Amino acid sequence: MTTTVRKASLAPGRSTSEKLLGIGFKNTGQLLHAIERGFSFNTLERVRRETGLPMNRLADSIGISPRTLTRRKKENKLTASESDRLVSLSRLLMLAIDLFAGNSEKAFRWFVTPSPALGNISPIEMAGTETGAREVENLIGRLEHGVFS
Repeated sequence: MTTTVRKASLAPGRSTSEKLLGIGFKNTGQLLHAIERGFSFNTLERVRRETGLPMNRLADSIGISPRTLTRRKKENKLTASESDRLVSLSRLLMLAIDLFAGNSEKAFRWFVTPSPALGNISPIEMAGTETGAREVENLIGRLEHGVFS
């Protein structure tokens, strides 16, 4: 399946996921409180717009089925666990942008392409679980340091 991605207006340099999510907090406690309340559906929409990734790919990567996605859109609210997974996914996307020196188009394309280092699973698919997200983060770290993966 081919996924079209676009260049986002996100600057490189150890950016936080908050940039991609379009949210800002003074401290981690405020972010945790917002996650517990659940983000608005608009936050997921923003990630979709910024990345150019299809909504179904994003929703699937944070554990939202198509029927639930329709319900979340109607309610304009994600659950706490969905919001938490969205923060994790956004963080990985920003790490990928940093890996590609700010070239978000290349980063997003890499993120949806199966990787031999991940058992021919794409980073976006792998990132659906905490364990998988750690593997993607480890892979990005190895690639940043020139470790063959």
